[in-house]
Amino acid sequence: MFNIEEELKKLPPNPGVYIMHDKYDAIIYVGKAVNLNRRVHSYFRASTKKTVKIQRMVSQIDHFEYIVTDSELEALVLENNLIKEHRPKYNTMLKDDKTYPYIKVTMGEAFPRLVFSRTMKKDRSKYFGPYTSATSVKDTIELLNKLFCLRTCRKVLPRDVGKDRPCLNYHMKQCSAPCSGKITEEEYRERVEGALEFLNGHYAPILRSLEEKMNAASEEMDFEEAIRYRDLLNSVKSVAQKQKITESDQEDKDVIAMASDERDAVMQVFFVRGGKLIGRDHFYMTNVSEISKSEVMENFIKQFYAGTPYVPRTIMLQEEIEDMALIEQWLSGRKGSRVHLVVPKIGTKEKLVLLAAKNAEMVLSKDKERIKREEGRTIGAAKEIASAIGIERADRIEAFDISNISGFQNVGSMVVFEKGKSRRSDYRKFRIKSVDGPDDYACMREVLTRRFLHGLEEKRQYKERQMDETFGSFTKFPDLLLMDGGRGQVNIAKEVLESLHIDIPVCGMVKDDHHRTRGLYFNNEEIPIERDSEGFKLITRIQDEAHRFAIEYHRSLRRSEGVHSVLDDIKGVGPSRRKALMRYFRSIEEIKGAETEELEKVPEISRSQAEEIYRFFHPDTPLRE
Repeated sequence: MFNIEEELKKLPPNPGVYIMHDKYDAIIYVGKAVNLNRRVHSYFRASTKKTVKIQRMVSQIDHFEYIVTDSELEALVLENNLIKEHRPKYNTMLKDDKTYPYIKVTMGEAFPRLVFSRTMKKDRSKYFGPYTSATSVKDTIELLNKLFCLRTCRKVLPRDVGKDRPCLNYHMKQCSAPCSGKITEEEYRERVEGALEFLNGHYAPILRSLEEKMNAASEEMDFEEAIRYRDLLNSVKSVAQKQKITESDQEDKDVIAMASDERDAVMQVFFVRGGKLIGRDHFYMTNVSEISKSEVMENFIKQFYAGTPYVPRTIMLQEEIEDMALIEQWLSGRKGSRVHLVVPKIGTKEKLVLLAAKNAEMVLSKDKERIKREEGRTIGAAKEIASAIGIERADRIEAFDISNISGFQNVGSMVVFEKGKSRRSDYRKFRIKSVDGPDDYACMREVLTRRFLHGLEEKRQYKERQMDETFGSFTKFPDLLLMDGGRGQVNIAKEVLESLHIDIPVCGMVKDDHHRTRGLYFNNEEIPIERDSEGFKLITRIQDEAHRFAIEYHRSLRRSEGVHSVLDDIKGVGPSRRKALMRYFRSIEEIKGAETEELEKVPEISRSQAEEIYRFFHPDTPLRE
C-alpha cells in the first residue's frame, strides 16, 4: 500500500522528474523540479494556492514516482521524453507530431545528389529547410536536377563508372552522366555549387545565365533548346517570387506566437531561413485552461524542439518565458552552437511576431467548429461508450480478433484506440502457437494470456529499474476490452483476466443475422446503442480495424507460406536459388513441368540439384538417363 505522507518524507532535495499515477496506474502528470522535495510537497500542502485544474489532478493521485538527475537541464530533457512517451492527461500537450522535409545535398559523395529527407543526421551532407510543403521540396529538387544536370541514381561513384550505359535522363539532357565518365568530378562539383547558390537564395546569376542561353539558342534557330531554357527560366522565377524577404541580416530564425481560448491554444510558427520566410505552420496545444500564456509557450518550445532535427540560431517569442536561460542552454546543446531566445519590442521584428499572432487568432477562430466535430467523433464517442455500459471511462480501448481459414495459420490481432483515435504504434500481431484447427475460443485465450502476461512482466521490470527505461508497448492496460463476439468471447476474456488477477471491464460486440453489430454485451446483458450515435460509429470503426488488421496479417503469412511450402522445402533450394528459378521459369507450374535438362539451364542450379528438384515434383517418375 502506497502511503503518500510517508513517501513525501523520502523525497530528496535534488533536481529531477516526478511522475504522478492514478488508481489505474496511468501516468496523469509529469513535471521537473530543481528541488524534488519542495516541489512535490507543494501539491499536497493545504496552504499552497492551487488552480481548479491542479486540485482536480491532485485528487486523482494514487501514488507517485521520481527520478533524480544531476542537473536541472537533465531533468528538462527527461521530462520532455516522458511527456512525449506517455502523453499524460494533465500536461499541456502539443497535439501535432509533424516531421518537416529538408533538401539534403550529399556532399560526402564524389558526385553529390539532391535528395528529399525528413531527418537531419550528423554526416557530411548539407541540409536546407525545414520546409512546410513536401510537394514544394520535391518540385525544387526536380527543378535543380534539370537545371544543373545532376544525377538522381544511387550508384556508388566513382566505383561504378563505366559499368552501364548512360540512362534516359542523359539523353533528355537532364543528367551529365558521371556514371559513364561524361563529366569530371571537378566539373560536376561546379554544378553542385550552382545548386547550393540557388538553395541559399542567390537567383540572379542563374536567371541571367538562363536568359543568355535562351537568347543564344534562339539566334542559332535552335528553338527546341530555346524553349527548354525558357521553361527553366520561368520555373526559377516562380520559385524566386515565393521567397518573401523579411530581414536583411540573412539569419535563420523561427518566429513563435499564440492565440488561446478557455480550452485550447494555437501556436503559429514562421520559418525564416537565410533572411527569407520559407513557410509557416500552426500547432494545437491542449489542457491550457488556467495556465498562463508564458507557460503554454514554454511547454510548446520544449516539446516542439525536442522533436525537430533543426534548431535555428534565433527564436523570436511573443513574450518572456520562465526558464529562458535554461531552455537556451538546452537548445544550444542540441544545435551545437549558441541559440538565442528573444522577445522583440520594436521595429520589423516585433511586427513579424504580431503577424504570427494574428495568424494564430485566425486559425483558432476558423477551426473551432472543426475541432468540436472531431472531438465528437473521438473523445465524445469514447465517453458515449463508457456511459452506455456504466464504466468511469473508456480512454484506451483494446480490441482483439482471430483470423484463419479452416484452422490454417491461426493469427490474432490487437488494435488500440486512445481517446477515440487509433494508436497504430500500439497495434500487435500474434501468431497462434498452441492451437491446431479452427478453435477461435482457444486462440483468443492464448492471445489474451500472452498480451497480459507480457504486460505484467514489463510492469515488474519497469518497477525494478525505477523508471530507468520507458514503458514497453504492453505495459499500459486498457480501460475497456472490446471483443469481436458475444457471450463466448467475453467469458474467455474474463477467465484470462481473473486468472491473472487483473480487473478490466470486458464488452462484446453483438451481431445481427446480417453479421452487423447491433449492440454491446456487458455484465450478462445486451445493451442496445443508437445506430446513428458517434459511440456506435466508433465501435464499428474499432471492429472493422481489428478485423482488417488480422486479415492482413493472415494474408501476409499465407503468401510467404505459399512460396515456402512449394520451393523452400526442396533440399538444397534456398532463397537465392528460389529467386533464380522464378526468374528463369516465371511460374511454379513451369518449374513443375520442366525436365532435368531444362532445370540445369538455370545458372545457379547444378545437375544434382536439378535432379533433386525434378524428384520433388515427380516422386513416382524415374529420372531419364
